[in-house]
Amino acid sequence: MKIAVDFDGTIVEHKYPEIGKEILFAFETLRTLQKQNHQLILWTFRSGKELEEAVEFCRRNGVEFYAVNASYPEEEFDEEYDSRKIDADIFIDDRNIGGLPPWGEIYQMINPSVAPKLEDELKSLPTQKKTLLDFIKKAVK
Repeated sequence: MKIAVDFDGTIVEHKYPEIGKEILFAFETLRTLQKQNHQLILWTFRSGKELEEAVEFCRRNGVEFYAVNASYPEEEFDEEYDSRKIDADIFIDDRNIGGLPPWGEIYQMINPSVAPKLEDELKSLPTQKKTLLDFIKKAVK
């Protein structure tokens, strides 16, 4: 499936022209979608230096796009004959009606038959640090 993904406000918080902080689980979800052989297209307002920075930021976080601001890698935009609309099956964008759902929900919408495994969910929970009291209780036993 071809999935067009916006950058600012979708993968990272809005800080344009700077790059904002990653939105929780954005890269984990995008990497998983890539492993499932979906074609990811970066579809963003950015251009020039800002676009290059966004692409490199995603690359450093393990996401390589099939195409950038294009329907396919070799596409050359001709304003006279081509539409700016990207040919994609799904668009993920913070500007859609209702806003951007959490990335976990996005993943479930794309993969409704894949239920998270309990052990995977438990691994994602933060682990508690042991306190001095925990060590004392263990020593007393």
